Amino acid sequence: MPRFKLIPEKPNVNFIGRRVIFFIFSALLIASSIGMFSAKGLNYGIDFTGGIMIEIKTTEPNQISLLRERLSGLELGSIELQEFGAPDDILIRIQRQDGSEEAQQQAVTSAKEAMGNIVAEYRRTELVGPKVSDELFMNGIYAVVSAMLAILVYIWFRFEWQFGLGAVIALLHDVISTIGIFALLGLEFNLATVAAVLTIAGYSINDTVVVFDRVRENMRKYKVKPMDELLNDSANETLSRTVVTSLTTLIALLALYMLGGSVIRDFSFAMIWGVLIGTYSSVCLAVPSLMYLGVIRRSSDDDNEVEQTSA
Repeated sequence: MPRFKLIPEKPNVNFIGRRVIFFIFSALLIASSIGMFSAKGLNYGIDFTGGIMIEIKTTEPNQISLLRERLSGLELGSIELQEFGAPDDILIRIQRQDGSEEAQQQAVTSAKEAMGNIVAEYRRTELVGPKVSDELFMNGIYAVVSAMLAILVYIWFRFEWQFGLGAVIALLHDVISTIGIFALLGLEFNLATVAAVLTIAGYSINDTVVVFDRVRENMRKYKVKPMDELLNDSANETLSRTVVTSLTTLIALLALYMLGGSVIRDFSFAMIWGVLIGTYSSVCLAVPSLMYLGVIRRSSDDDNEVEQTSA
């Protein structure tokens, strides 16, 4: 019985020949993402806008649905509940209320009255002020920028600076488009989303490194093959691995999105989008960009010299 093959054994997709189409599509995607961010902005979560955090222990496990039902009727704005280590440990986040600290304390009192006898113990009650939320927001930006710079340096030393620049172009494309889709759909942007963006960057660069490694291998193997043909062959040779890896990851993420509950739904959505757009950018942006970045093909003598120096 013949085996099912998702990707042909020797695919021959003309990625390089369609590079102009890919570049135009990506430019429109980035422009529209920036436009959506400028026009609508992001729906920042409690982490970035400030608010109230209450950690409780319930009298019985798995009471999160009942708590959500009781708190949703208080009209306190955005309220997030999640299990915190055990089924009877719940972390509640309530958005910052309009007014002074007295308004925040009143919201805490209202929430405690609504929860009533469900709560066995109040372990922690904190007010996240604007200063703390601003610090969290800036730290999130620093984390993303630092990760991208570190990736640039790593790829630069692992390959050449042209490869590093091509990888960062693809990463910027992924990050900006993720922010754009969150602005378009009005999904909550919080620290979990920042973690998703960092995870997307790691996933995308993993795919990119695999393809770049095959490009470098083929550049040493084929000294006279035209660069566009060499890049296209490299992308096709790693296509099966890229697609199969992405699909298996998507299966797990779709399960999390559909069955994981509202707490991680936005995170799962960001990851699903990131896997799709990261796979696209690794093959259709990072590799074709090398055509314009002046990648230099090493001669055999250069390779031998590098090997002797390493030894």
